[in-house]
Amino acid sequence: MSSSTIRRLAISIGLTAAFVVVEVAAGLFANSLALLTDAVHNVTDVLALALTWWALRAAMRPAYSGKTYGYHRAGILVALVNATVLAIIALAIFYDAYRRLLAPPEVKANVLIGVGVVAIIVNLVTARLVKRGSEHDLNLRSAYVHLLSDVLSTIGAVAAGIVILLTGLNWLDPLVGILIGLLILWNAWGILHEAINILMEATPRDVDVDAMLSDILNVEGVCGVHDLHIWSITRGLRTLSAHILTNDIPISEGTKIQAAVSETLYHKYGIAHATLQLECEGCIPANLYCDITENSHTH
Repeated sequence: MSSSTIRRLAISIGLTAAFVVVEVAAGLFANSLALLTDAVHNVTDVLALALTWWALRAAMRPAYSGKTYGYHRAGILVALVNATVLAIIALAIFYDAYRRLLAPPEVKANVLIGVGVVAIIVNLVTARLVKRGSEHDLNLRSAYVHLLSDVLSTIGAVAAGIVILLTGLNWLDPLVGILIGLLILWNAWGILHEAINILMEATPRDVDVDAMLSDILNVEGVCGVHDLHIWSITRGLRTLSAHILTNDIPISEGTKIQAAVSETLYHKYGIAHATLQLECEGCIPANLYCDITENSHTH
């Protein structure tokens, strides 16, 4: 990840932290749950951005004997933490909104609207700073979702403020708080689900294993495939290991087969790191997806 991404994150942290102070003060003054919940969400954004910044810096550290994959998974751990915190915040919002719905307090709608408009601008700027690269990095995506959720939730808070100003319906403020909480919970679940899948070394969702097997078997010289494993180190870094069955051929011919299979995996499935073990016919084939526990007892 480039140093420019890290600089953009640092700017986002500064902008968001400064605005949190303003929004908390305004929320207390206006007695607005919508503003206070948005401020709390912004606090989690500061933490999320700080963790993301740390994870990106950690991922730049080289691999060594103690961590042969380096620190790439640091970003996945941060995404997991971010999503969990978001879910907890959403539950807290639901509880506070329930209490306020029972006895809606008076809300200073003009303050809610004014601060909300400023919040939209700040959140749009910070989200824009973080967006680049978030398509391929779950860590950056979790931070971007934090910020984008703020944009949408603050728009809702401003809309509630306008309606309250016109109608005096103060119960709309906690209602918007609930809607914000649902949005946060939905986004948190998506990130949490993907982070857990990566940590469980699940096959990437967009990889069609049957089509991949067909493509590998179509490579000239390949007679079979077994002991296949496909997983992700991070969202954009995929890896694969497999045993490739061939005829009894010289090593130089086997190298050509390895290169052809690796080329297919990279261009069609985005797998840049493939470990391929060639075996000649006559070896005892294992299952397509080997049982590591069973094999460890066998050997």
